[in-house]
Amino acid sequence: MTETILSLKDATLSLDGNAGRVDILRGITLDIARGETVGLVGPSGSGKSSLLMLMGGLERATTGSVNALGHDLTALGEDALARLRRDHMGVVFQSFHLIPTMTALENVATPLELAGAKDAFDRAEAELDAVGLRARMNHYPAQMSGGEQQRVALARAAAPRPDILLADEPTGNLDGATGQAIMDLLFGLRDRHGSTLVLVTHAPELAARCDRVIRLQDGALSAEDHAEAAE
Repeated sequence: MTETILSLKDATLSLDGNAGRVDILRGITLDIARGETVGLVGPSGSGKSSLLMLMGGLERATTGSVNALGHDLTALGEDALARLRRDHMGVVFQSFHLIPTMTALENVATPLELAGAKDAFDRAEAELDAVGLRARMNHYPAQMSGGEQQRVALARAAAPRPDILLADEPTGNLDGATGQAIMDLLFGLRDRHGSTLVLVTHAPELAARCDRVIRLQDGALSAEDHAEAAE
């Protein structure tokens, strides 16, 4: 039987703004299996990134449930959520979120050190080597191109060998050739670590590489298919 690693049951997300209450996500029910690759697609503002944030416990569902690795994320405190992400999830954003005063090696190794890994720098070196940055390990973010910085971000996300890898528009700030290289690396990291991969993308070629594509419209699931092209 296929193991479910992420499960949402009638999950909603509403935020209060100056213009009143805004419903970001409406009645999301979704199961994702261990090792599956899922693309989240749809128009801007349809709720793709917000859904990814619910899966990672970075946003808390207003109603309904979000379950990851057997844990109800809506019931966990902030410290428990942080530990779950640290130990079992990797997150890659469109913006790289690297620490500018740290080298590439330090950016990847520091989260491992904070998690208590004794081999933090050895693992960081191995991940940077895997994304083709052995020669750039001692460079700072400002000394690297956008594509190189995204490679560092990928290495940092993959270094804990996460069960779940979440990526929000990982090629959005990159040119076509660099974006293609990042796509190859992203799926390569998934293959090496056996992680479940969920990604938000507007790129049809990236969505087409996923096992399943889920389309959102106005905060709700509107369709899903296997390797369906994104809009």
